[in-house]
Amino acid sequence: MRPGFALLHRWAGLLIAVFLFFSGLTGAVISWDHELDEWLNPHLTDARAHGPALPGLELAQQIEARHPRVQVTYVPLGAEPGRSLSFGVAPRVDPASSRLFEPGFNEVFIDPVDGAELGKREWGAAWPVTQETFVSFLYKLHYSLHLPELWGTDRWGIWLLGVIALIWTADCFVGFYLTLPARPGSQRSTPDEVALDEPAMATTAAKTWWQRWSPSFRVRWRGGPYKLNFDLHRAGGLWTWGLLFIVAFTAFSMNLYREVFFPVMSLVSNATPSPFDQREPSNPHAPITAAIGFSGVLPLAGAEARRRGWDEPAGSIFYARDYGIYSVAFFRPEDGHGVGGAGHRSLYLDARDGRVLGAHQPWQGTLADIFVQAQFPLHSGRILGLPGRILISLMGLVVALLSVTGVVIWWKKSQARSRAAARGGRERRAEVFSPSVRDDRDVVA
Repeated sequence: MRPGFALLHRWAGLLIAVFLFFSGLTGAVISWDHELDEWLNPHLTDARAHGPALPGLELAQQIEARHPRVQVTYVPLGAEPGRSLSFGVAPRVDPASSRLFEPGFNEVFIDPVDGAELGKREWGAAWPVTQETFVSFLYKLHYSLHLPELWGTDRWGIWLLGVIALIWTADCFVGFYLTLPARPGSQRSTPDEVALDEPAMATTAAKTWWQRWSPSFRVRWRGGPYKLNFDLHRAGGLWTWGLLFIVAFTAFSMNLYREVFFPVMSLVSNATPSPFDQREPSNPHAPITAAIGFSGVLPLAGAEARRRGWDEPAGSIFYARDYGIYSVAFFRPEDGHGVGGAGHRSLYLDARDGRVLGAHQPWQGTLADIFVQAQFPLHSGRILGLPGRILISLMGLVVALLSVTGVVIWWKKSQARSRAAARGGRERRAEVFSPSVRDDRDVVA
């Protein structure tokens, strides 16, 4: 059984190693995406004017007036002192081609006091990578590989990495199994062990089993390059196994959320679907036109929030035009990603008639709902705040290390097998042509 699992671990590891190497390194960096972006691009994130902020909806109208080929889809409604506002935009449909315009940007930065446009950029642009797009390039590379749109969808990279994460999740258990020694009872008892009573035998067997397994947790720093590489792979995986499994599983659950994770969750638990789970997205080049605009939806959402007793003001409004759904989040500008990184209270409204379709309340609902909400906070480490983000950054480096050391182990063993096969071939040839071996040509008729 063990040789089969070893073969499975080898080829699964080789299949996913390159993907995990880049995902690990990018994950270590993007744990600090906001901080890095602000450090690299203060000309975009820092406001210059002083005074009261203009209404976000008014600034959105100004953007659309300046750039008629785009539609504002995300409006921040509150501003922090000294900080700009980032508006999300999406291209409109070109009437001549029935396809989307290509404006070259999807994010616009506005000074909230005087409405000045500080700059714009294509968040997540694959090329060219500039100072302004560097962090978002890494972020999108981390979860989608920047694979282009094919056959009407741009989700190929997301699906591919979701499958890689699923293989990785299963391989976590295979790798753990391969570090275990044989069971204590699987070996023949010695005469001394037979003389012991059953509790003493069990204690001795368990102690012996642990003594055989404990070296797997150690690193032989002076054992030579191969032993060091092998121990870093084995011990590194054991010490961080729980975190590796969490990162792998949450990567799968987020990348294949709609296709696999939520449908399976719905079969085995009482998970509450969101309005997005109950609708199919439209063709990217045929977005749904909203019958009600931002200014019409916002009062409806505010009234519903007051009815529910929510105290926070409306902090942002987003129009998911491929679903025809508005999402209005309620928070203060300084609230960040919400409690434990699970986001903010939000209401979902239909873009056709303003009906309330549902709500999101962090860390509330059934156990299944809370489990679903925990996926991003766990994956990003934000569930533990700053210490969690530091831990996830370190885990990104560990994932990259395990990928490299695993490939090195395979390469060294492959070389050893090749040398052994060559040596065996030479020995067989030497045996065939040895004088002690009779040859048909020596037989006299």
